[in-house]
Amino acid sequence: MQIPLFPLHTVLCPGIALPLHIFEPRYRLMIERCIEHAAPFGIVVIRAGQEVGATEVAIAGVGTFAEIREATRLPDGRYDILVVGSGRFAVDSVDPEKEPYLVAEVTGIDDEVGDLTTATSLAARAMRRFVAYLQLLQPMEGETAEEIDVRVEIETEEPPETEAAGPTEPAGSAEPTPATAEEVSEIPGAAGEEDPERAARLEEAARRLVIPDDPTVLSYLLSGIIQVDTTRRQQLLEAETTEERLLVLDQLIDRELWMLRRRLRFFSPEPRVEPVRRN
Repeated sequence: MQIPLFPLHTVLCPGIALPLHIFEPRYRLMIERCIEHAAPFGIVVIRAGQEVGATEVAIAGVGTFAEIREATRLPDGRYDILVVGSGRFAVDSVDPEKEPYLVAEVTGIDDEVGDLTTATSLAARAMRRFVAYLQLLQPMEGETAEEIDVRVEIETEEPPETEAAGPTEPAGSAEPTPATAEEVSEIPGAAGEEDPERAARLEEAARRLVIPDDPTVLSYLLSGIIQVDTTRRQQLLEAETTEERLLVLDQLIDRELWMLRRRLRFFSPEPRVEPVRRN
């Protein structure tokens, strides 16, 4: 199938939402056509070259279908849109001349779990360790940091709206399981007793955290949230199986936990993301 491409220095993972401001004329045209035909476009990360205004860029061979959920056309023709990653694709060929923007022939990539038992076990381990990771991202005394917010798509019978919340269930996943304050307190290295205010923040984060039961959905959710560089996030996107993705996530979370426990760096979240409700 053919789709228009939007090269960015950002990796979009399936189930994660991304707000975009469209100002360049060729991409305004692209968005207008996608809205008119209710068609997705593809987001691919730029391997080399400048941002979207450049005439020549090297792009990754695997990208994500971006479906437009919200679109606001501004008086001067620019667009503010909200897209949701709906699946992966492989770029087979690119035509730079057919339209003012890149057009690619792509093939959708089916998600392979690998060994289900192993993937399920890895998912449970990754989620436990990710809660510890969220704990360590909480500012300690004398530190300041923004709260991590994640936009994922969830289904509801209510009218569409956007509201602030923590990580939530992507559409089509199994019934999610909320993390509990007890799970937070059982994680080695969890702080709290000597700092009641910080402990309260951690309990609130645990209450807001909703854990998908599907290992594949969880693997993409964590891939979109964990604060890693673009190259590593693309590596997670390109993993051939859920099992492989969760193995890489486990290694990355382990590294981040080691760094954060020593306060070697303190992350600021890349995107601000919130739940996107759809009927």
